[in-house]
Amino acid sequence: MRLLRSTDLALRVLMRLAVACDSTPTTREVAADMDVPYTHAAKVVAELQHLGLLAARRGRGGGLTLTEKGRTASVGAVVRAFEGDGDVVDCEGATPCPLNSACRLRGALRRAQEAFFASLDPLTVAELVTEPTGPLLLGISGRA
Repeated sequence: MRLLRSTDLALRVLMRLAVACDSTPTTREVAADMDVPYTHAAKVVAELQHLGLLAARRGRGGGLTLTEKGRTASVGAVVRAFEGDGDVVDCEGATPCPLNSACRLRGALRRAQEAFFASLDPLTVAELVTEPTGPLLLGISGRA
C-alpha cells in the first residue's frame, strides 16, 4: 500500500515533535528539518492541530508542541485520518467497472486495506521514537 505524501509528512511531524524535549519548533523549522515545502508542512500541521494531536502557538515564543493525545495516538488512527476510509479502487468512477455487480476484488482489497490499518493500530507515536529513531531525529533537527 502506498501512503499519501501528507500522511507520511504527518507521521514525520509527529515523530519530530515527540523528540522536541523542551523546544517548540515552528512550522517553518519542522519543514526545513524534514526537507519539505513550508506550504505542505503548514497544511499538515493545521490538520494535526484540528485532530488535537499538536498545539500551535503564534508569535514570539510560539511554536509547535505535541499534545498528550498526540503522544499516545495510534499510528493506525493517524493514517486513517489522513488517508480516509474510501475504497482502494474507484469502481463507481466516470467509467464504472462492468464487473461491479459481481466483483470479488473490491472486497478483497478492502479487507487488505483494513488489515494494513489494523497492523498499525497497536503502535503509538511515542513508540515510533524509541531507540534508535529518537536520537537520530534529534541529530537531524539540530534544534531539539
